[in-house]
Amino acid sequence: MDMQVWRSRLDTGQWFSHVPVSLQDSLLAIARIRRLSPGQLLFKRGDPPCGLYAVLEGSVRIGAVNEQGKEALLSLVEPPHWFGEICLFDGQPRTHDAYAVGQCILLHIPQTALLALLDERPAYWRQLALLMSHKLRLTFINLEQLSLMPAPARLAHRLLMIAEGYGEIDLPRRVLQLPQEQLASMLSLSRQTTNQILKDLQGQGILNLRYGEIEILDAQRLRALAVV
Repeated sequence: MDMQVWRSRLDTGQWFSHVPVSLQDSLLAIARIRRLSPGQLLFKRGDPPCGLYAVLEGSVRIGAVNEQGKEALLSLVEPPHWFGEICLFDGQPRTHDAYAVGQCILLHIPQTALLALLDERPAYWRQLALLMSHKLRLTFINLEQLSLMPAPARLAHRLLMIAEGYGEIDLPRRVLQLPQEQLASMLSLSRQTTNQILKDLQGQGILNLRYGEIEILDAQRLRALAVV
């Protein structure tokens, strides 16, 4: 597929669409397309920095597994999200694992080429800092909710955030490709608790549950639950 077609997809995201056109052009000029098969590892915790990525099709799960095999799922990264920018700033190893969910197509900006671009145009660092600060803001929100909000409110808020692409897309999605066990892992809840909350919301006509999918039927009522 032509790079300009991918560009139109990236333009649907808040970050890419708001950076200078000159930076957009420069990123696409050094970009490569990466295709991953279902379950394929992109990078793992401890790997050296390999650059910046944007999801074009499919999704990437970001998380970690401890020695006992328990997984902490931090996020499902979907189009048109960018990720991998932390290592760009500090040059340190990757902090988490990244796996493809289903067939996945990524835009890859290699680390060496991107650093060369930033050396040439230091003003572009601010745009990358804005990308990282948005993620940091979301992290603080999630930490606060984990401490202060009851489980149903946390679940409602996370569903809305996912539907809205964590602030990256303008038109929220109605149907989320999200298995319940993955949602439970993201919220640090048990599978049973998550299932019960979802069934309660389905009984109220707020959600509709299907295998591997959650459909938001009444976003307004879901939002009211999220601010409890």
